[in-house]
Amino acid sequence: MSDPTVDSGSLGLLVEGRQRIGMWATARRMASTTKSASSAALTFELVGKCSTTRARASILTLPHGQVNLPIFMPVATQASLKGLTPEQLEATGCRLCLNNTYHLGLKPGQEVLDAVGGAHKFQGWNHNLLTDSGGFQMVSLLKLANVTEEGVRFLSPHDGSPMLLTPEHSMSLQNSIGSDIMMQLDDVLVTTHPDKARMREAMERSVRWLDRCIAAHKYPERQNLFCIIQGGLDLEMRRECCREMVARDTPGIAIGGLSGGEAKDDFCKVVVTCTEQLPELKPRYVMGIGYPEDLVVSVALGADMFDCVWPTRTARFGNAITKHGVLNMKREIYAADYGPIEEGCGCQCCRPVDQEGSLGITRAFIHHNAAKETVAAHLLTLHNVWYQLDLMKQAREAIIADQFPAFVKKFFDGLYPDGQSYPDWAVNALRGVGIELLDG
Repeated sequence: MSDPTVDSGSLGLLVEGRQRIGMWATARRMASTTKSASSAALTFELVGKCSTTRARASILTLPHGQVNLPIFMPVATQASLKGLTPEQLEATGCRLCLNNTYHLGLKPGQEVLDAVGGAHKFQGWNHNLLTDSGGFQMVSLLKLANVTEEGVRFLSPHDGSPMLLTPEHSMSLQNSIGSDIMMQLDDVLVTTHPDKARMREAMERSVRWLDRCIAAHKYPERQNLFCIIQGGLDLEMRRECCREMVARDTPGIAIGGLSGGEAKDDFCKVVVTCTEQLPELKPRYVMGIGYPEDLVVSVALGADMFDCVWPTRTARFGNAITKHGVLNMKREIYAADYGPIEEGCGCQCCRPVDQEGSLGITRAFIHHNAAKETVAAHLLTLHNVWYQLDLMKQAREAIIADQFPAFVKKFFDGLYPDGQSYPDWAVNALRGVGIELLDG
């Protein structure tokens, strides 16, 4: 209720004063938490921490520019993000995306990459690249792969020709690609693998292969090699791997081997176990996750970087990611819906037609084309990538303002408006870091 003794001019000054106090308090929090660490080709600056959870906001400076963390990284497996030009990807705000070493090593091949001057020039991308080492293909192409201490023998899915991927060859390929972040070759098993002895072998081999990767890496002054924590769902094995990998002092650290069919409760236990062991002033990358709920919970558990093909792949099936869940635009209910894909979204498809760059796309147009024309897949890819990047941007802003728990609750309420049907795994994981979804 307003005070009748305060005139409008004084009230305006009071409001402005409160706004300045709030801005000053945020700046003071940032100043008090700002810490940084540098290696030859990377600077990590921690600019904000949630006072409740393990969430952090930071600035990662790489050879091709700054990247704000936390971040979702779109996957351009074969040096292209399906459906988008480099300019369109840049317009989403993306400043770090993925290429795959295994696929680029097969085609176009190392000779072409060397001749053109690396993958940035090859695909016309002026921002940062991260390359997966090719180790994941042990899982995704298991029938074509044989793993030994020497490396991984593949049969090319293109022509069936044999290929040996060793730690040394992976480093050589990634040096030719010129990625800003390159991943070690690791021995990857799905987390649900039943053989504990084989899981330990994979973990210990990944440590040995990291040593070989470090020795073979030719350009540490301009490319950053990240290690990968393995160990399946065995938390003590994960801790052991963390200790070994941290001792190698790579510029960044990834948590690998997840998204292999494990229960979400187990997934969360692995993430929190690893982040508890990792240095504060290094980026933490959880590989292969992309569902929005997974991203938000993983940020709360202390992770910074994420990637997944799901947002772009689901777009090609006619699905739009929104704050209220995934919408199947092929459904007949959208045939005469002339609203944007998502009201309030800032992507080129959804923003109001009077705003610069708006495409004025309606749900009806997407529905009309989803089953028969590639344009719908392109537009939904544009929207989905924007959504994922913007979700992490909102999380970052909430962390810096120390409002992250409120952001998390609002996010889950958008997906589960009844306020009761939250997934148990998310309730349990967030409760463990101080957020109670079921309160009030």
